[in-house]
Amino acid sequence: MKLFLSYLKYHKRLILCCLLFCAVFIAVFALYHLPIEAVLYPFVLCFLMTAVIVIYDFIRTKQRYKKLEDLKKFTEAMIEDFPQPESVEEEQYAQIISVLKNEITELQSVSVKKYNDVIEYYTLWVHQIKTPIASMRLTLQNEDSEFSRRISGDLFRIEQYVEMVLTYLRLDSDSSDYVFRECELDNIIRRCIKKFAAEFIDKHLSIDFTPTREKTVTDEKWLSFVIEQLLSNALKYTRQGGIKIYMNGSGILCIEDSGIGIASEDLPRIFEKGYTGNIGRIEKHSSGIGLYLCRRICDNLGIKITVQSEINKGTTVMLDMGRLKRVT
Repeated sequence: MKLFLSYLKYHKRLILCCLLFCAVFIAVFALYHLPIEAVLYPFVLCFLMTAVIVIYDFIRTKQRYKKLEDLKKFTEAMIEDFPQPESVEEEQYAQIISVLKNEITELQSVSVKKYNDVIEYYTLWVHQIKTPIASMRLTLQNEDSEFSRRISGDLFRIEQYVEMVLTYLRLDSDSSDYVFRECELDNIIRRCIKKFAAEFIDKHLSIDFTPTREKTVTDEKWLSFVIEQLLSNALKYTRQGGIKIYMNGSGILCIEDSGIGIASEDLPRIFEKGYTGNIGRIEKHSSGIGLYLCRRICDNLGIKITVQSEINKGTTVMLDMGRLKRVT
């Protein structure tokens, strides 16, 4: 009904014109004092013919409308499937759409080239920056002091930020390097914990890991990045106490800390890019990118990530990885 009313509104000028002709027709018959039957018969005949034409045209319009609605679900590559234009005006619209499509294709080609150039540059930059980092780490291995441990921790942070750059750029890549296979969850978690061992010791924080004895089908490298980022955040905002990693009764992996917590008004927005909330105003080095990356990666891995937290009572991040099976 809505489509029919829109059709009538679009053709209102034509319809009014037809009604005007009918009125003129009736007026001429009346002036010649012809019998009423002679007036009504051609009027009804014309009205019926007009109704048939309108109904036929509306059916064709409805079919074209449905096809156009279906085309909304596709990309600009489907423009060739547009219904054939039936008027000079539609022909002009079709030409404009074709020109716009060519411009979009050209812009996409330029954008893809620029994006690939950026990825190539930063990939090279990552490999180059890792060389002096590795050299500094080797130099620090010969020393065992509070200063050297602090510098080693800073170097580890730098390595994390370098990897974060590549991760951020690769998220929107058309071709990703996701490789899904069955992995033992405990092995992934242990490797992540080991990377932060020095920081746990330096900050005098405990780590309580309860083995999950679970397997999951995922990409090990990307899941490791998520867990490492969550551990990094937990360590950053935990002053005393420690971090617990365990599987709850619902089969969800939990990373719980005793840190400063997150305000209730910030919780709904913590996964937004660049959002730091109240903590960001206190901790000036907060970027608001870490949890955004975690959420994007979890979406790609099919993992549901949620957070529970209270100010000064710690934070618990929960990773629901769907089907898990027990390691035998």
